[in-house]
Amino acid sequence: MKKIFIILLLISQAVMAQRPTPAIVNKQRILLLGATAHIGNGQVIPMSAIGITGGKLSFVMDAKGYKPDPKAFDTIIYVHDKHAYPGFIALNSILGLSDLEAVRATNDYRESGSINPSARTLIAYNSDSRVIPTVCDNGILMAQVSQQGGLLSGSSSVVQLDAWNWEDATVKADDGIWVNWPSMRQQRLATPDAEAEQKAKNEKAMQSLYKQFDDAAGYAKSNPSVKNRSLEAMKGLFDGSMNLYVRCEFAREIIEAINFGDKYKLKVVIVGGNDSWRVVDLLKEKNIPVIITRTHALPYREDDDVDMSYKLPAILFKAGIKVSITDEGFWQQRNLGFQAGIVAGYGLTKEEALQCITLSSAQILGIDKTCGSLEDEKDATLFISSGDALDMTGNKVEIAFIQGRMIDLDNYQKELYRRYKEKYSTK
Repeated sequence: MKKIFIILLLISQAVMAQRPTPAIVNKQRILLLGATAHIGNGQVIPMSAIGITGGKLSFVMDAKGYKPDPKAFDTIIYVHDKHAYPGFIALNSILGLSDLEAVRATNDYRESGSINPSARTLIAYNSDSRVIPTVCDNGILMAQVSQQGGLLSGSSSVVQLDAWNWEDATVKADDGIWVNWPSMRQQRLATPDAEAEQKAKNEKAMQSLYKQFDDAAGYAKSNPSVKNRSLEAMKGLFDGSMNLYVRCEFAREIIEAINFGDKYKLKVVIVGGNDSWRVVDLLKEKNIPVIITRTHALPYREDDDVDMSYKLPAILFKAGIKVSITDEGFWQQRNLGFQAGIVAGYGLTKEEALQCITLSSAQILGIDKTCGSLEDEKDATLFISSGDALDMTGNKVEIAFIQGRMIDLDNYQKELYRRYKEKYSTK
């Protein structure tokens, strides 16, 4: 019993490790002067002046010949020879929903059962997660936290990563419903019976999915006196206020998912889409965005080019398809900028690659009027890096703002570094 108590105590201490205190509301007028501003829409200002007032970007302009009036600002920060970027947005993440993968009690992104449309990640989001500050240190300042398991997982929400609680963190609540599309890839199983069993399992899953959406479509058209939580959670799909995010990889699955969306007139977003280059024309015709999960990965098919994961964003982007890049999991999101940076050598420019983790992501989420780029009147969610933020050898975030608040970039890993550097430093 004593040993069990000690183990639980150590786990609780790890889970409850303190994170930096959220920044207070900023009412000052701040000027960032001299940085190379990467706007997020493909444009670059080599010598910029960025004004922040009341949490918003008051102006983003070319600073050549500009002489600021010191009386017009409370604080002027000189950032010459540095780079300014809009905050990166991590899509399809479980940030704040998991802390220790091996401890089930700290994982809150998967519900039991297969049909869970009313499951909401937002109310499960833990703003005190010690993982969050470690990703902020690499420029990830916003995230879409999403449900994972089952057939119909539940809803995702968009949060900013410097908050006391989930209410403060909310940028957009319940932005979409998530479906894990049944695999339609032909598999060579051990016996014909196993193949038949797999086919029957997939058909049963599709029947459940169609029944749920038939019921939800009918419910959305009616005005029932008795509310149904599961169907109520899906109403936004049918009035266009929510996306339907479909996790699928292969061409047949993508085609079926698009046809499914057409049947119910839904705003479909493909997540994963390893085979999306094979159905570019259909994606373009139907105006279907694609969220690519990980570029640092081998392709699914043995006969695909080994560098297809690197080339895929450029193929879609050049075809006029809205494309975003993300990583998987939660702590892995710290590599988001580098996932985008790798594709810059495979058909996209650095600024186009940046757009895939900033403005394009905001457009898919429906928050691009306030987030995703460094433009006047948008939220002042940005960071300053001493080098190229898409290159792990150059990225070093020195200053970061979320909605105009300068956030504390300290974190648990930095604390450990300082502790052991002092212990083992040469005297």
